[in-house]
Amino acid sequence: MTTIRFATMQVPRSGADWVRAARAAEEQGYHTLLLPDTLNTASPFPALAAAAAVTGELRLRPNVLAAPLRPVAGTVRETAALQQLSDGRFELGIGIGRPDAAAEAERLGLPWGSATERRAHLAATVAAVRAEVDPAPPVVIAASGPRGLAAAAEIADRILVALLPHATEEDLAAVVARVRDHTNRPVAFSSQLVGIGDRMPRWPGSWQVPSPAELRAAGAVGLLPENPAEAADLLLHRREKYGIDELIVPGDLSEAFAPMLERLR
Repeated sequence: MTTIRFATMQVPRSGADWVRAARAAEEQGYHTLLLPDTLNTASPFPALAAAAAVTGELRLRPNVLAAPLRPVAGTVRETAALQQLSDGRFELGIGIGRPDAAAEAERLGLPWGSATERRAHLAATVAAVRAEVDPAPPVVIAASGPRGLAAAAEIADRILVALLPHATEEDLAAVVARVRDHTNRPVAFSSQLVGIGDRMPRWPGSWQVPSPAELRAAGAVGLLPENPAEAADLLLHRREKYGIDELIVPGDLSEAFAPMLERLR
């Protein structure tokens, strides 16, 4: 069976809760523990360092760092620390920032810059991490637009396909094709789980997410059927056709996803 790896996105609610979540993710067979980078959640570097201390094989990744919110040297320093504390299990998930991250930059007293400037800052950050951190971590870049995908194709080890919840398989195919049009290097792909059957995760803030019925009607690629065999077949199809060998599972859906994880891990 073709290998697919699974990552789980978790948010700490307390120190004890975070330790339990990290240990559970490793015991359940997840490959990577992910943590978002927002001003409303725990800072990813210390949180992931804490997870590293209570696990032995689980890989650790911010999903994803907003590059404009940190100077290049700061990201290099924190990445080096995580690589050391995790014995090389850190992965640098990074992007140019969500659209609403401009407000976070303002709260931090930082310039936001144009999309072009933010892409240049991201590229400089990745180059510095690879030059100065030993061992250099895998670089996972979240991207969706044409220019962002083209830029990520040149430097990423893995691309997180950042699609909207109602995106279809045709949208997914177009993104993968755009990346492949811009590089001859081997680049892996990750996708995000939006829901399983009628089960949906809690979405932050005022995000307006279509209902499961609306997602099914749209043919949303991020909505999996509840039947584990059908879901496994879909994931294997996308692995073979598009090279998508990692699925990100929101923590709220971990229980519902357990039968599929057991089937495919």
